[in-house]
Amino acid sequence: MGLSAITPPPSTAAPHETLLEFPDNRLLIELCGGFDRNLAQIEHKLGVHVLRRGNLLAVIGPPEAQRQTAAVLNALYARLEQGRPVDAAEIDTALRLGDPGRDPVGLDEQLEMFAAGHYEIRTRKKQVEPRTEAQKAYVQNLFRHELAFGIGPAGTGKTYLAVAVGVTMLIGGNVERIILSRPAVEAGERLGFLPGDMKDKVDPYMQPLYDALNDFLPAKQVQKLMEEKRIEIAPLAFMRGRTLSNAFVVLDEAQNATTMQMKMFLTRLGEGSRMVVTGDRTQVDLPRGVPSGLADAERILAGVKGVSLNYFTARDVVRHPLVARIIEAYGRDEAAPRA
Repeated sequence: MGLSAITPPPSTAAPHETLLEFPDNRLLIELCGGFDRNLAQIEHKLGVHVLRRGNLLAVIGPPEAQRQTAAVLNALYARLEQGRPVDAAEIDTALRLGDPGRDPVGLDEQLEMFAAGHYEIRTRKKQVEPRTEAQKAYVQNLFRHELAFGIGPAGTGKTYLAVAVGVTMLIGGNVERIILSRPAVEAGERLGFLPGDMKDKVDPYMQPLYDALNDFLPAKQVQKLMEEKRIEIAPLAFMRGRTLSNAFVVLDEAQNATTMQMKMFLTRLGEGSRMVVTGDRTQVDLPRGVPSGLADAERILAGVKGVSLNYFTARDVVRHPLVARIIEAYGRDEAAPRA
């Protein structure tokens, strides 16, 4: 397997470089990527140059950047040794763990944990891995707590990971059904009277939940489970009066629930069930003057036993890197004093 660093003879390396040896040339080719695109991604992020010399990689740059690059390359090589893929997303994950802006204490341990894949969520169609420390803590809490909140900006995997855990629990027999819900609130548009029956009218609001399910289960199985009512997707208003037992229940876009709706939803929790509430406090679509139930629940339930509050920031965005920069730009604008 890859070595963290080797000490070469004086004639083979300059004082300002670190040499890494990778014995399996086939895996090294995969590590570098086609036309060395993987190395280019690492170079761009960490401000180093990585040169290939046979089965050695020479890392040239500032000492701390060399150390971080070595840790990232070894973590990725370890994945390849385990038969697991290395693509742009996985490289981005390793780079996040080795981001120069992070506290470097414990970096090697964090990358080793990532490489070993201790936090895999296995579903019928794919394996899902948390990609940031906040996501790892969130997934742990989804398994450990009966009620978990995921609060943060779009693109941080709050709902996606919750649905993945729900599917895993359903497959494993830990729960009997999955219930996914959202408030059917118009996001600034006036959609008018949509055609069709009730399902046709609410399905556009629920589509992101369908998308997540179809990522984890074959389409025919999703359809069969929905026909058997073992998977339900419904607007929040349809939850009133129900007791949800032996179920994994997710409330998405919870910032658009009113305080009364939130209380109604949380009190549906029945025996053997788990609830996840996800939302983004910066994207409230409720009418002006109507308080968000998510903010109230966050304040009221802080410190309550059995409840976990998990927070995400722009650093946890796993969509296009530009999304994180957009979120940070909006955050700076909102924090700036107004003339």
